[in-house]
Amino acid sequence: MDKKSLFVRGLRDGIPICLGYLSVSFAFGIFTVGQGLTIWQAILISMTNVTSAGQLAGVPIIVGGLPLVEMVLTQFVINLRYSLMSVSLSQKMSKRVKLLQRFVIAFGVTDEIFAVSISQKEDLETPYMYGLITAPIAGWTLGTALGAIAGDILPTAVVSALGIALYAMFVAIVIPPSKKDKAVAGCCLVAMVLSALFYYVPVLSQVSKGIAIIVCALVSGVIFAVLCPVPDKEENEKKEVQA
Repeated sequence: MDKKSLFVRGLRDGIPICLGYLSVSFAFGIFTVGQGLTIWQAILISMTNVTSAGQLAGVPIIVGGLPLVEMVLTQFVINLRYSLMSVSLSQKMSKRVKLLQRFVIAFGVTDEIFAVSISQKEDLETPYMYGLITAPIAGWTLGTALGAIAGDILPTAVVSALGIALYAMFVAIVIPPSKKDKAVAGCCLVAMVLSALFYYVPVLSQVSKGIAIIVCALVSGVIFAVLCPVPDKEENEKKEVQA
């Protein structure tokens, strides 16, 4: 298949992701402007990040003027999974994909793009990956712009109401896997309890939001990584053979 055909196929596969990102990033745009940032600042954040959870956590840190180290640590913890996804995808890349091209592709890796990419039967080529990440990034940026513009002109009450949509998105993401896996549900519950403690307990409430997010994510994650480790596939296969 030629380069143009591969790009078009990737673009076509990315359109459903693009449409989904429009609504989510619209809510982020409203949230960002509601926090006091400008329309262009909201757009710039989405153009250079493409990460809903990281952006949501980062905005309060920016608005609060918190230390840069808190931003770095927060983004590292929240977005570490993207590095793991990129490493996994690198094993599926064609040998024709050069180093610089891999860095460009890594920038556009999200949960949904990773899922579509890893499901491809053949090796991943540069034109296909460029096409796949183009539509979602465009949709994410456009949605943010529309949301930021709407948040800048709509009444405060309406903006506040629409801002809840971003939190509803995270609830929608967490509920399905929590129903299937008790460990996921428990991890989310522990993170919620810790977050509430950081908000309501007088001493803990003095801790900055960035550090609170890091602590909640790490503590809840480590607890359930120890209590409910993910079974190793090779060990399971050995047990099945022995049985």
